[in-house]
Amino acid sequence: MTRRGTTDAPWRIGTRGSVLALTQAGTVRDALIATGQHAELVIVKTAGDQSSDPVEKIGVGVFTAALREELAAGTVDIAVHSYKDLPTAPDPRFTIAAIPPREDPRDVLVARDGLVLGELPAGSRVGTSAPRRAAQLRALGLGLEIVPLRGNIDTRLRKVAEGELDAVVVARAGLSRVDRLGSVTEALEPVQMLPAPAQGALAVECRSEESDLVSILSTLDDPGSRATVVAERALLAELEAGCTAPVGALAEVVESLDDEGRVVEELSLRGGAAAIDGSDVIRASAVGSLANAEQLGRDLARELLELGARDLLAGEVSAGASDFTNPSPMENKP
Repeated sequence: MTRRGTTDAPWRIGTRGSVLALTQAGTVRDALIATGQHAELVIVKTAGDQSSDPVEKIGVGVFTAALREELAAGTVDIAVHSYKDLPTAPDPRFTIAAIPPREDPRDVLVARDGLVLGELPAGSRVGTSAPRRAAQLRALGLGLEIVPLRGNIDTRLRKVAEGELDAVVVARAGLSRVDRLGSVTEALEPVQMLPAPAQGALAVECRSEESDLVSILSTLDDPGSRATVVAERALLAELEAGCTAPVGALAEVVESLDDEGRVVEELSLRGGAAAIDGSDVIRASAVGSLANAEQLGRDLARELLELGARDLLAGEVSAGASDFTNPSPMENKP
């Protein structure tokens, strides 16, 4: 019997066919090869790749479901996901065996004429694919017109270069991975724009029954990245909000001093929920141990719920997240 991970039978890594997805999966392939394993990429087509509709219209998890189907069927051995796209509910068939070192999770602005966010005139057309970004942009009260945006990175940047849009807001991680950071005009700090939970992180997934492969992939895991992602996604799960909900979260490993003056690492977590029309934003923060990352996320989510996030998110469900591009009162301010 041919053993997987050899030249005759390399590990098959399932990935979408976009440049970004191939680049992300390629980093996992190269990391496996560096450990002495053999691996190759297998392109899997998804419904999201064949539709121009907004993500919230074609369905949550559309970019991950096809990969998981191939993984379950045994046609691929490993799936590489943008972690933020995965459902928060665990699937016992699969194990996320590795979360490699995370890219900078912030959102960034790519604007015409090198402008930063505060320099965009009222009425500027800003493209975004996420209700979370739209809601937070509106909450800043800059009078921007929010325009729905789909397509790969080059398509999005071209809309600015050709004057169709004045700016776009995208994840910094994606631009970094395809070497397009030179297009960025401003990195948006969390006080302006909390990123999506797990933004910038990859999830390297395999079948739970493949214990040997789980062990091999675990060598690619970064404990700090795992702790931050676990905290952020626990917050999202406790809020019972999907990956297209207007919820942001950012966890960071920080250093502090314990009672005996020793330097220790802790987890700092910020979370928030916003009304789609920008009329209200609720934020909270907490600090805890890396070992209790999941509980930290759940506790902060409960605090947000007590502050009113439940009503905000219930309103988004009744209104429909697909309405995130509707003009808001904020956008009509002078």
